This record gives sequence, C-alpha cells and structure tokens, in this order.
Amino acid sequence: MRVVDFDIPELKSMKKYPDKLYVKGNIELLKRPKISIVGTRRPSAYTKRYTYELAKSISSRGVTIVSGAAMGVDAIAHQGATTHNTIAVMANSLNFRYPSVNKNLIEDIEKNGLTISQFESDFRATAWSFVLRNEIVVSLGESLIITEADEDSGSMRSAEYAIKMGKKIYVLPHQLGDSSGTNQLLRDGLAEPIYDIERFASQFGQAVECDIPKDDFFYFCQKSPTLDETIENFGDRIYEAELDGLVKIENGLVKLV
Repeated sequence: MRVVDFDIPELKSMKKYPDKLYVKGNIELLKRPKISIVGTRRPSAYTKRYTYELAKSISSRGVTIVSGAAMGVDAIAHQGATTHNTIAVMANSLNFRYPSVNKNLIEDIEKNGLTISQFESDFRATAWSFVLRNEIVVSLGESLIITEADEDSGSMRSAEYAIKMGKKIYVLPHQLGDSSGTNQLLRDGLAEPIYDIERFASQFGQAVECDIPKDDFFYFCQKSPTLDETIENFGDRIYEAELDGLVKIENGLVKLV
C-alpha cells in the first residue's frame, strides 16, 4: 500500500478533496479515460448479463471501469472489465478485503488493476464510509452508469453526486415494477437509457485487441484524428504504428486497426 503523491484532477469535483489516498496496483489506470458503473447488490439475471456486457464492451475500447467492489453489480462490472482494466474504490482500509465474498476478486484487482481508498491502515467500513466511497466512484468517471437500483439506495445517492458534479447518467431500461430508482431517473429526465450496448460503447472508440499498448498515442487515435493532428502531436510515431499494423491512414484520418 502506498500514498498517492500527485493530484487526481477528477477528484476536484468532490465536496472536499481527500486528505490522503492509498493505492495498491497499477496507478497508471488513474490517467486513463474512466467510466463508473454502480447498482444493486441483488441484481436480476437481466441486469447481471447486461452489466457484464457493458463493462466488457467499454473496457475493450481502452476505457477503465470504476466501481466499489461490493456484491452484485459492482463485482460484475469489475469482472466484465477484466481485473487489469478496473479500479475498485474501497470503503475501508486497503489492509482489509471487504466484503469477504469478493476477497479473491479484490486480490486480483490489487495485482492486475488498482484498488484505492482514503482510509487509514486500521479503518473498517462503516455506513458513512460507504457514502464517501460512492463520491469517489462517481467523481473518477467521466459519466455514471446505473444498471439497476431501488429508489432509496446507495446507487441513487451516487446519482445525486453525479447530478451535482454535472456528469451524465445512463441506465439500463427496466420493465414497470423493477428497478424503481433508475425508472425514476428516466421519468424525471435525469438519465438516458442504454438500448444498444455496442452502439453506446462505440462513442468511446472501436474495440481493440487487449495486447495493444494503451498509451497516450492509443487514446488519441481512438478518436480517429486527422493525419496532420497526429503528426503534430506524435511526429513519426504514426508511421511506425502504421508499419506495425496498429493503425491505418484512410482519407486523411488515422484509425486503429
């Protein structure tokens, strides 16, 4: 466990920037594009399936998935992203792996992805620490996805944070009587529904092979920039990548292969 020794710009949207932040794992994930996914601890089979597919599809585009390592939607989102491309925000010290049912998952994220906490070495989770955890989860992501939630739930508190921070909220559509919280967000015009996972994920770029290096050049090319823009920012790197078969130049645009 080590202390973060640099500012994380996304956390400046919090009511109060954490005094300290502790991490285990790949700290470079904090510098990648990120999306937060949260939801109920008791998801339906429908929610389980599409939470996993959402996380997998978004992660395949080089976007890191942020969640809270809880049972249910959180754990499924981490798994869908694969543990090498996910950030787990903890409500306790990183010396404890809570909840115990997710112990193996959390250990995998420590090794391959990143766990982060604002709590000291002997701190165990309390009701209020989950609230603070949720604020970090929301602030780290460019937007918030809630795949299922009841009206009076932690996920709806996360939605309140997102609204205050000016972040977009997306939800899975549910039938009447299910997921009353996300249906309320849709009814109030505070969230947008996700009807097509691949179409939704495509806004983050195209899916790529997992072994392609995810660096600044990769994220730049994800948005299909012009050749001139790419040369201005990365010089001859574009031609090296073209020879390596990582990108193609087509009609004046640079695209990942």
